[in-house]
Amino acid sequence: MLTETLIKLFTRDLNALIVEIDSYTTENTLWLAPEGISNSAGNLTLHLVGNLNHFIGAALGNSGYVRQRELEFSLKDVPKAELIQQLEASKTVVISVLKTLTEADLQNEYPHRVFKEPLTTEFFLMHLSTHLTYHLGQINYHRRLLDTFVD
Repeated sequence: MLTETLIKLFTRDLNALIVEIDSYTTENTLWLAPEGISNSAGNLTLHLVGNLNHFIGAALGNSGYVRQRELEFSLKDVPKAELIQQLEASKTVVISVLKTLTEADLQNEYPHRVFKEPLTTEFFLMHLSTHLTYHLGQINYHRRLLDTFVD
């Protein structure tokens, strides 16, 4: 079933993101966004935490999570250990919700209108997986580019 595949993908990519964040040699580099870089790795991490907890945890799992999207991009200097803890907690939420979904759930319309037209839960979960991977790649590049040159 697709949920098993999604669990593997989210687990793989969230684990990779945890490794990326943990690999920064200086914490302040996590929060750098020099000219030409829209968002820091720290803010992209907060964005992914908010995104997954909102669209999977709250929308599909009724977790009660309340997203504060503007803080995902305005908060600074959250300690690396706290970012990692938030990612671990998000991974737990994502996996636990995905385990509850049936094939019928996946074919149902996603409960929130995110784009201009309705879409299935299956489609939106695939979108969330690729969204995570997109930002994971940005964070990997950010770390390799900036962490190497900044002390």
